[in-house]
Amino acid sequence: MPFGRRRNRIDRTLRERGVPPEPQHREREVEETSGPYDESDVPDDGTPRVDLGALRLPALAGTELRVDLNQQQKVVGATLRYGDSVLQVSAFAAPRATGIWDDVRTELARSASGQGGRLQEADGPFGPELTGTVVVTPPAQPGGPPPKPVRRAARFLGVDGPRWFLRGMISGPAAESPEAAAVLEDVFRRIVVVRGTQPMPVREQLPLTLPPQAAEQLARQQQAVQQQGRPATPPGPPA
Repeated sequence: MPFGRRRNRIDRTLRERGVPPEPQHREREVEETSGPYDESDVPDDGTPRVDLGALRLPALAGTELRVDLNQQQKVVGATLRYGDSVLQVSAFAAPRATGIWDDVRTELARSASGQGGRLQEADGPFGPELTGTVVVTPPAQPGGPPPKPVRRAARFLGVDGPRWFLRGMISGPAAESPEAAAVLEDVFRRIVVVRGTQPMPVREQLPLTLPPQAAEQLARQQQAVQQQGRPATPPGPPA
């Protein structure tokens, strides 16, 4: 799916003669996008969105949003659940002139194949995507045997925006059923990416942050950990 880009072109001959261009000489080329959106293209659609810094994620009825934290308690991604299906999203810096989704698809398919999975390219609602299976290892259960790798259905969505790339992975029933995927596709379509103006290396993940309420909750949990010496569950922002 081509992402909407906007630019203005002013009659250069007028500028060269030193004549201020009149409004009627301004041409605006517009290629609309139906989402995901850059912050400059956010529609006035009334959708409530949770602000995670580089990502503003829609809070739709029936969906549950959880943030993914690393060992340093920094936000590295977000997961949206709808029923038994989930959508994991991340955003990355991309070149100004070209996208990276073509290369990323090739790398994802190669990586899945090397681990025993299989992904193939297909046409989806956002353009080319990958669909098939990946091999994952479930989290270990306390006191239980080491978990064995399992094969799961998955879809990888990707959209190249202006200097950013948004990736989504759908798993669960929605990875195999178009009907089950409809809500999560709608969630992905309504995401807003805030790239910012800072220069960043290509493919570096755009910084994510917790909303103030969730950040305060995490700070309280961390304080409880220090006082009681036991782990706490990372919070997620309200959906």
